[in-house]
Amino acid sequence: MQIRTLLASAATVAVLAGCASGGTQTGAGGNETSASGATTTYQGTLPCRSCDGIDLTVDLHGSETAQAQDRTFELEADYRNHPQNPDPEEYEGQWDVMTGTAVDPQATVYELTPDGEGQVYYFQKIDDRTLELIDPQRRQFENGEMLRLTRQ
Repeated sequence: MQIRTLLASAATVAVLAGCASGGTQTGAGGNETSASGATTTYQGTLPCRSCDGIDLTVDLHGSETAQAQDRTFELEADYRNHPQNPDPEEYEGQWDVMTGTAVDPQATVYELTPDGEGQVYYFQKIDDRTLELIDPQRRQFENGEMLRLTRQ
């Protein structure tokens, strides 16, 4: 099972779930320093059709103003109580800063592009502590609050 499939499923579940209970935000953590500057960690739990949730951790290395080569990321997805008990999935690559969504031309969007094969992920910066998974056309999902990660 790959995270891109599960994230697409999670997004579909979020859109279809309507009033279903949302994911939980998790854990303690913080910022660390790496060779490319500060590391900011975001965590949350996304909905999952066949498990209790997908615990997602995203580490962003570098800052919005850093050179492109200094902005890297690591993403880990861990499935809670999945019947197939898959190993956590891990991706790394580069992230970029984009401006604008379908409804807010001033919104900040982070584009995470994994090394090698893999789906590109888009997270809208809601505020200094919150990212929300959005679709490739930079639109929010109907139940976007279920797709949020918080800064640790």
